[in-house]
Amino acid sequence: MKRLLTTVIAFVAFVAVAVAQTPEEIIARMETELNQYEKSGVIMTVDMKLSILGTMTTKTYSLDQKTRMENTVMGIDMVTWTDGVTMWMYNSKNQEVEINDFQNKSAEADAEGDIGMFNGITEGYDVSIDKETPEAWYIYCKKLKSNKDKDAPKKMDLVIAKETYMPISLTTKMDGIKITMRDISFGVTEEQVTFDPAEFPGVKIVDKRKK
Repeated sequence: MKRLLTTVIAFVAFVAVAVAQTPEEIIARMETELNQYEKSGVIMTVDMKLSILGTMTTKTYSLDQKTRMENTVMGIDMVTWTDGVTMWMYNSKNQEVEINDFQNKSAEADAEGDIGMFNGITEGYDVSIDKETPEAWYIYCKKLKSNKDKDAPKKMDLVIAKETYMPISLTTKMDGIKITMRDISFGVTEEQVTFDPAEFPGVKIVDKRKK
């Protein structure tokens, strides 16, 4: 009996090793799952830890070239919409919506709301499983010397759900700011990312676009 149990244990251990997934395989499966929803729009929460303001939380909605960002800074509610050409910014303190030409077009793919951060990880990073729970894999990503993207962070911590292979969170530092992307979901409507004056009755609209 003892010999039989030893054999069974050895067999189970062999099977466990045989079916174990590498971090590269896990991330590849995550990217496949993400690509299924890419065109439906992305919703995520972004935490940015700043030395002066503390942690600022922004909820983002992205659909094609349109983005909506909602946050509260020192008790002031801010909502910003962009469509790649124009930017609308609501400020609850002065009850105004300011309209400007969208100047920082290169920032359309920045950290806030950028699902692209989850793509191509294995091409630019050495990845390893830091720890594992019944619910998730915790993957450590270290930038490769061959990765010449100067804007790519040196390190990232990626958490992937075992049941769905969807990302739970991604944490990194950019320009000394700790950034965590979390609560990722899909399905954004045009209405969610388009400024509608009816959503803010009585608010003063100031158009500062260059004519």
